[in-house]
Amino acid sequence: MSESASILVIDDEESIRRTVSMTLKHAGYVVDTAENGKQAIEKSEANFYNLALIDIRLPDMEGTELLTALKETTPRMVKIILTGYPSLQNAAKAINKGVDGYLIKPVNTDELLRFIKENLEKQKHESEYGQQKLAQFVETRFKELQTEELNTPN
Repeated sequence: MSESASILVIDDEESIRRTVSMTLKHAGYVVDTAENGKQAIEKSEANFYNLALIDIRLPDMEGTELLTALKETTPRMVKIILTGYPSLQNAAKAINKGVDGYLIKPVNTDELLRFIKENLEKQKHESEYGQQKLAQFVETRFKELQTEELNTPN
């Protein structure tokens, strides 16, 4: 999955965006970056991302606010909060807003890559399961319609 998975890195610190971006590109991901929430929302409306890494503190909004906005533009995107300011309050708020993960900076590179891979595999599995369910529904409904048509007098 990593060959085609697209990741949006959202952090106001340029050095963090660059470092994380290089690490992810080296691991085979397609990476885009945003330096604030507004830019992240605009990019997510224009492009599809499998996953977003979101700094908890952005210049124009809290990362938890961005979670809600991204859920509206890309509901199936995996959203992971990165924070240098861990707190129970922030973690609880993020969970209530639908975060898929919460990592504390500085993040170990191997841990970050493993966490991303696990979440993308879970996303892929859920997508495949959803497609199977849709195919089963269509097939069943088609058979029901055929049966109704056969049983309907002309």
